[in-house]
Amino acid sequence: MLLTPTYHVFDMYKVHQDAELLEVAFESPAYTMDGVSIPQLSVSASVDAQGVIHLSLCNLHHAEGAALSCELDGSGARDVSGKVLTHAALNAHNTFEKPDEVAPADFKGAAFADGKLRIELPPASVVVLALA
Repeated sequence: MLLTPTYHVFDMYKVHQDAELLEVAFESPAYTMDGVSIPQLSVSASVDAQGVIHLSLCNLHHAEGAALSCELDGSGARDVSGKVLTHAALNAHNTFEKPDEVAPADFKGAAFADGKLRIELPPASVVVLALA
């Protein structure tokens, strides 16, 4: 059996199943290519039955990272951990010879500072954070 990057994204997002959707307000820069613009970032959040907030972030830009600063109104969260799915080559994929070429890794680009959550997203990445 070969796990695809799509499988990994679905596996990372399963933390939102049976959780309560949280309202997210954010502004995203535009990502423009060949005259077409879309939001560079996609963000969603939920809280599970144990009170853990899960924040999912996608950076669609193929070459530029993104820096975010988040205010978590009403949350006492101070610990953050997460996973990232990304690869330097946009056409990277898993094969039977290299089944883990594209696989989730621990994400170290998020930390609390000055009462805010600071996040550094790599280009072309999917990140899911757990905030407790």
